[in-house]
Amino acid sequence: MKLSFKSITAALAVSGVLATVPLQVQAAEEQFVPLFTYRTGSFAPLGIPWADGKIDYLKLINERDGGVNGVKLAFEECETAYATDRGVECYERLKNAKGGASGFDPQSTGITFAVSDKAPVDKVAIETVGYGLSQSANGSVFKWNFPLLGTYWTAADVMIQDIAKKLGGEDKLKGKKIALVYHDSPYGKEPIPLLKARAEANGFELQLYPVTAPGVEQKSTWLQIRQKRPDYVLLWSAGIMTPTAIREAQSTGYGRDKIYGIWWAGSEGDVKDLGQVAKGYNAITIHNTGESKGKIYDDLKAHLYDKGLESGKDTKGSLAYNRGMVISMLQVEAIRAAQEKFGKGQHMTPEQVRWGFENLNLTEDRLRELGFDEMLRPVKTSCENHMGDDWARIIQWDGNKFNVVSDWYQSDKQYVDPLVKSEAGKYASEKKITPRDCAAES
Repeated sequence: MKLSFKSITAALAVSGVLATVPLQVQAAEEQFVPLFTYRTGSFAPLGIPWADGKIDYLKLINERDGGVNGVKLAFEECETAYATDRGVECYERLKNAKGGASGFDPQSTGITFAVSDKAPVDKVAIETVGYGLSQSANGSVFKWNFPLLGTYWTAADVMIQDIAKKLGGEDKLKGKKIALVYHDSPYGKEPIPLLKARAEANGFELQLYPVTAPGVEQKSTWLQIRQKRPDYVLLWSAGIMTPTAIREAQSTGYGRDKIYGIWWAGSEGDVKDLGQVAKGYNAITIHNTGESKGKIYDDLKAHLYDKGLESGKDTKGSLAYNRGMVISMLQVEAIRAAQEKFGKGQHMTPEQVRWGFENLNLTEDRLRELGFDEMLRPVKTSCENHMGDDWARIIQWDGNKFNVVSDWYQSDKQYVDPLVKSEAGKYASEKKITPRDCAAES
């Protein structure tokens, strides 16, 4: 039974702590979710639908369910324009807001790097779905980081697997040339260690082509590609860099069907204006293609769209919008998992939400209840594994839309796990972190 404000006031007055009423009432009635967004800048074509999807799912939880077990979600956007300094400013301003942040999704590898040292001190989780520090999958070292559903190492590995499948087997990779055209930033450099390990093991030549931000000038890069003639190109881009790369590929005669874009380069906004120019372009995705169907969209229509409450009037149903919803769903389920342990229907502290991220268990049945069964495969996290289960598929642009053209892949642990272990170990040594004993904690 919910007490009235007068009842609470009277009770607190008796105990002599009347001054704390505003904080106590706020903490009991809402859970704060900060939202880093970039609706401006060169990455805006990706950032806008991404932000819309995140917000609309949080709105849905409030409108349909009245919050998480009755605890309403409060949220606030903070525009970063993908700039690391602005992201750090957002983090510092929001980490203690409204009872404490229920985790941060920085939406930037650079910002993630910058706040990962702060998170253990501030005791707040960093949620990086499909990006961030790839070695942070190791939860014994990275207690506060959660690269859920996959990392740039798992993505790069799946791309190589799909190329090998097209060639007729991994042994056919030997002697091939594979190029990485990447945004010259922490984001673009992340897959390099995995690709180097794969190149050494599989005998292919790895060519590296950094592109200066924002990526509008790539002529010299693609002239080099025309000269060096790689068999395949992996594209680590976002925003304006992606359509620029595809146009340059066309101008130099490089087949778009030989290009694989990372998931941030695989949204409709990247290719819809190119139409047939981009036909054959491949991308990787951690969920199924952007389609506005299924239970989740039925609920959105009934509780948001029909009432004119949606943020994404022009973005709903797109790949990036759906990915934003997935991110917020994982955030909400972490809060829900925390409530199951620490108090159903209560406000959760940032530390309790961190426990929720570490104990996610989204089974097929649970995904069906949530309406995400057509988008995602099951995922479960643990103390040791902060990524959970990585599943990915390849999609291809047919000139009008993206189509799924592969089965579900998982990364090959023989290549990914040693990197996670070694790089996490180096990080622990550099930062003087004593790894957790997960066996003892369980």
